[in-house]
Amino acid sequence: MAKDPYRYFRIEAGELVEQLSKGVLALEQSGGDEEQIALLLRWAHTLKGAARVVRQAQIADLLHGVEALLAPLRSSETSLSRSMIDQLLAACDQVNTLLAQLPSADANQAGAVDQAGAGVEGGVLPAQDAPQRIVRADVLEVDALLEGLGEIGTELAGMRRAIGALEALRELALAGEGASQGGRALAAQLDALERRMAGGAERIDRELRQTRDAAERLRLIPVDGIFTTLERCARDAAHSCGKQVAFDARGGQLRIDGEVLDVMLGALLQLVRNAVAHGIETPEQRAASGKAASGRIALEVSRRGYMVWFRFRDDGRGIDRDALRAALAKRGQHAPADDAALLARLLEGGVSTSGSVTELSGRGIGMDVVRAAMGKLGGVARVSSDAGGTTFELCVPLSLAAMDVLLVEAEGRTMALPLDAVRGTLRVPQEQVVHSVDGGAIVYEGQLLPLLPLAIGAAGRAAHQWSPRAMTAVVIRSRGELLAVAASRLGGVDSVVLRALPPLMTAEPMVLGLYLDIEGEPRMVLDPEELGGALVRRSESEAGAPRPPILIVDDSLTTRMLESSILESAGYQVELAASAEEGLELARQNRYGLFLVDVEMPGMDGFGFITQVRSDPQLCDIPALLVTSLDTAEHKRRGSDAGANGYIVKNEFDQTAFLAQIGELVLR
Repeated sequence: MAKDPYRYFRIEAGELVEQLSKGVLALEQSGGDEEQIALLLRWAHTLKGAARVVRQAQIADLLHGVEALLAPLRSSETSLSRSMIDQLLAACDQVNTLLAQLPSADANQAGAVDQAGAGVEGGVLPAQDAPQRIVRADVLEVDALLEGLGEIGTELAGMRRAIGALEALRELALAGEGASQGGRALAAQLDALERRMAGGAERIDRELRQTRDAAERLRLIPVDGIFTTLERCARDAAHSCGKQVAFDARGGQLRIDGEVLDVMLGALLQLVRNAVAHGIETPEQRAASGKAASGRIALEVSRRGYMVWFRFRDDGRGIDRDALRAALAKRGQHAPADDAALLARLLEGGVSTSGSVTELSGRGIGMDVVRAAMGKLGGVARVSSDAGGTTFELCVPLSLAAMDVLLVEAEGRTMALPLDAVRGTLRVPQEQVVHSVDGGAIVYEGQLLPLLPLAIGAAGRAAHQWSPRAMTAVVIRSRGELLAVAASRLGGVDSVVLRALPPLMTAEPMVLGLYLDIEGEPRMVLDPEELGGALVRRSESEAGAPRPPILIVDDSLTTRMLESSILESAGYQVELAASAEEGLELARQNRYGLFLVDVEMPGMDGFGFITQVRSDPQLCDIPALLVTSLDTAEHKRRGSDAGANGYIVKNEFDQTAFLAQIGELVLR
């Protein structure tokens, strides 16, 4: 294959034009200062020099013109006008056009970034044009990959030398067979060789893991790589319509598969154009509505589990329902009465609420692009709109994604939890595990949290037993609530590349995906959101029929309310009685799972209540606990003789121990 004489120039020029475009847009927003102008001049000068080297005089001349526009701005006496910004951006577009036209050894490798409509009047891409983006690896990651390959080569050379030494040992063994001195020398050399080869193999394994990770990350692109293109599109579209728009984007640090990002860029460009054409009003219209003259378009990108969400919102007039109904009627289609269903028809494509055909709108193509993108990626789209603007939510699955995780081990298996869901870790002795009606629980920062044993079977199903020894609890946020998962130990924090599950692998939804460990073995990454659901399903399956309530018998209103609050927070149903007599009447009318009884009460005391219960064939099997301030051996003996299953002293009250004792009696 012939060499490409512009290979490195394309990469450098594409990067510099991207920086220039982004810098000019920032200049328009902030007005700029001497330092910003100097930086833009350096970029333009560097690109001009590179163009001269490869004899691209037209590109060099364009950059010379950029320098001529920027140089006067270093003086505070020169103001920045919109026409100057337009000229600077137009020059960047023309450079991109010329870069795309450079001859290449391989026509399929364009290597250029089409900055939202290079070479198109007004700088706005027609709806059918597909945006192009250079998928460029980060220099540091390329260096890491090359360094890793070099280390592997060094280790392999060492292994080859070791193999050569084996040949020498073989000859020594043959020559010294039967000689004790030769045998000793042979053994010593074999020991040394074994150590060298073992160490070399371990180092090769480590380097291979690091190199494999680096190679996988080359496919992952920071989302903020498309933000400048979207901002340019918003600005140029607004300029062509006589409108003003500010573009704001967040979540750019997220790194996802470049192929996914390419497809999403096309869909997002169409949403930008639609927002400007249909949503954002002119400055005069916005002023009449009490809005700021400049409209706002916001994009927020976030990862939720194995999905990435693009939330796109404008603060315009919202979707015109009447125009949408009229457009559907014109096509002979029924307009749903339900508002959500009506808005969803927009996502089917082919419908435009614009009254005329312009460069930006009127053909109904924009939503076709969004729909096609969702179909290609297997994603879903939602739309909502009100007087304050319109919101599109696009959700697509990831084939690869970089993720920081906490490694945990349970029953000899290593798994990973996404680090952004982890709220804390603590070591929990088994006696501090509270057994409530919903299963195990622990107290964390004053809250009683459900405890889910983190043991996943071969098919990805959660086991529900845990070791009697102390455990490590990892507190995570799941479905907006905190819960704890129990593990044997922690394996530290790591950065992994998340992979999708193989098509034929069966696993419950709590398994988010896979990553490869240091030995290349697949390990599970668990979905915190689904772990919460698994806990609920476990509780429901284990609970079966509803458990009978606990009857609290105490003449003190304060004590009744305190005990009731603790028990209800742990998931128990509670009924109350203010005297032993009232308690007995309730006990003979209803079925209870436990009696919680005070000792000192007017009339019948707690000892008498338990004696009555134990003599009743219908009640004798129900456990009973005495809760009292009396702390003498005689009172404890009387409680035991009466048939109490336990004796809790109020001035030694401990909530964790209290719930643990309740749980043991109720669940027995």
